[in-house]
This record gives sequence, structure tokens and C-alpha cells, in this order.
Amino acid sequence: MKVVIDAMGGDHAPRAIVQGAIQALSLEQNLELILVGQNKTIKQCLPKKYDTERLSIYHCEEVITMDEHPAIAYRQKKDASITVATRLVKEKKGEAVISAGNTGAQMVAALFGLGRLPGIERPAIGTVMPGLAGPKLLLDAGANANCKPENLLQFAEMGNVYAEKILGIATPRIGLVSNGTEPSKGNELTLKTYELLQECANLNFIGNVEGRDVLAGSVDVLVCDGFVGNIILKVLEGTAGGIFTLFKEELQKNMRSKAGTFLLLPALKKIKTRLDYAEYGGAPLLGVKGLSIICHGSSNAYAIQNAIRVASLCIKKRMVPALEESISVQNSQDK
Repeated sequence: MKVVIDAMGGDHAPRAIVQGAIQALSLEQNLELILVGQNKTIKQCLPKKYDTERLSIYHCEEVITMDEHPAIAYRQKKDASITVATRLVKEKKGEAVISAGNTGAQMVAALFGLGRLPGIERPAIGTVMPGLAGPKLLLDAGANANCKPENLLQFAEMGNVYAEKILGIATPRIGLVSNGTEPSKGNELTLKTYELLQECANLNFIGNVEGRDVLAGSVDVLVCDGFVGNIILKVLEGTAGGIFTLFKEELQKNMRSKAGTFLLLPALKKIKTRLDYAEYGGAPLLGVKGLSIICHGSSNAYAIQNAIRVASLCIKKRMVPALEESISVQNSQDK
């Protein structure tokens, strides 16, 4: 397996990216990595001794920063690290690309550099989230703010395959995010999408799910447009951080609370681990002709290590061919 990594993308690049890559190599023997970016800067972050046969550097000078307009930067910076990294996958010099940089730029690079799978109108970001009974998949997590019902149907199809192949769920339960569980609840988009999902025989569609079902509900794949999906992610992220801040404040108020901290600490650490985005690695952009793994902008080395694990698993499970086959079958049934 050969994975290409944008070493210049992210708040802590390139050091955290390089460290994550080194850690991943120690855990997976059948793995080769290509770090794309400024050669001198990357080398400064590498240890004196590393496996030069399994880790190489592909030099390029330009970087698309977080505050740049994705489409404009992609056109103007042909030698940008995310553009070059994606091109290497297109040219079959790597099997997946990973970046913690400008998400919009990575999406543009994937769309124009790799192209869409046949039958997919809009690729979606599939993000794995913590659930009380196990991980859940949310898509779209931010790629498409405005969608048609047919787009959400395709998101459900792709989410179903990903949940089966990568999360190991035999018959994923598909839920449509709405403001009520009744079929009559929702806006025009969800009402029409509900009808399409109900007619889709190859999906285990359980109906509408509400916001409270995101963590606790009996659902494996949450389907929504990117506007709603991104808000869900940010609310969960902010809530988790806020709860732990309140815990710290309350536990430091008096000696009795401080004494209780030692008893609560192991449980709190376990909860924090379950809610930590770094545990789940990156989010694949599902629906493009290749593997493009999108990482959180503030990814640390551990998050990058797990993103590489996700990419490796997608390669082993032949995720892209499986998606293409599923969409092809669905399209033939619709005709």
C-alpha cells in the first residue's frame, strides 16, 4: 500500500504530519508513504534515522493556506502540495491522499484531479462520530450546503457501503436527519428524500431521526445535507469541549471536589477518548475516483496516524470499487 500525504496542510504542519507518518509506519509493515511539500522543511522534522525505502519526499514549493479561496487557489497554485498529492494518486503513484489543510481546496483537487464516480452527482464527506452504542457515520459533513433529494439518496448508498466495509456493520441502519420522526415532518428536501429512501429496497432505511438520536439513537448512518451535517459536527465538538471545561471548574472549587477528582479521573479520560476526533482519523470524500481523506485542521500526530490507518483500511477493503459497484446496481434498478 502506498499513501500520499500533504505534509504542508494543517495548523501543526509539517511537524505533526511527519510525526504521524513515522508512527503509522511502525504500526503497519505493508505501508509506504510519500510526503508532499517543501523538501527542506519536511527533512527538518524527520528523525536522523528513518526507513528511506518506505518513506519518501516529493518536493513542491507552493501551499494553499486555510484562508485562501479554494477554487481560485487551485487554479493559481498548480504546484501546491494538495494539488500535487492528489495528482500522484491520479497517476497511480499512490492509492490514497491525506490532508489536514484547506478542506475546500482538497475537495476541488479531488473533483478536478480525480473526478466523480459514474452516477455520483455530488461527493460527500463521511465523518465517523462517537455513539453510545458504537461509532456512527454522518454524511454529508460539509461538502454540499444545498442538496437535492437525489443527492441525499446517493449519500445513503455510499454511507451504507462505507458502514459495511469499514465499520463492519452487517446491515447498517440508515436514518434521515429531520425535526421529527414522523414521515410528515421536515422541509421539502427531507420529505422528498424520505420517499426515495423508502422505495430503495437495498437500504435498511429506518425513517427519520431527530437531533437527540445522533449519539443515542439506534441508527448507524445519518443522512443530511452538508449545511446540517457541519452544524451537527461543530455542536458536538463544542459541547464536548464545554462539558469538560465545566467539569474542571467544578472539580477545582474546594478540597472535597479536588479529592474526588482522583476517583473520577480514569472515567473522565475514557469519556474524553471516546469523544476525541483524533481517535477516528480522517473523513473520506466519498464519490470520487480515488481515496481522498480529509483531516481536521488542528490534527495532531495521533490523528494523522489514525487517518493513515483509515486510508489503509479503505485500500484493503477496496472501498472505491465497492462504491462504484453499489451505485451502478442502484442506477440499473432505477431504470
